[in-house]
Amino acid sequence: MNGPVLNGDGALPLPGPFRLDSSKYARIFALKRSVYGRTLVMWVTRGTDAGRRAGVVVSKRTFRRAVDRNRAKRLLREAFRLSRHRLAPDVDVILIARAGIAGKHCQDVMRDLEAAYTRAKVTDRTFVAGHPVQK
Repeated sequence: MNGPVLNGDGALPLPGPFRLDSSKYARIFALKRSVYGRTLVMWVTRGTDAGRRAGVVVSKRTFRRAVDRNRAKRLLREAFRLSRHRLAPDVDVILIARAGIAGKHCQDVMRDLEAAYTRAKVTDRTFVAGHPVQK
């Protein structure tokens, strides 16, 4: 079997180098810099060891069924994968699913995530309106 392995809904999985190590979670939460959206909460850190990586957290209290937790994780990972090019290169984020993510499509979550990027002021300056700036 050649090429990337697709998950059940036809989307590419978030590659390992773009996933945040569990050892970094405590440091990001300690900085207490978060931005709220309708479908997610985004915790942000900047640093020299950061590299456009994401960690995803979905609470059992918010989503009782495992199928709902897994769908929320898939949506957050896919939205991040499609919009990570808009992040500044020295940023790592943790995405926490909120109850509002239930029943949403990837485009809705991606829109909410990009709005959170803008509010947190972590977008890459080389992109304007989603297009690379010509030098």
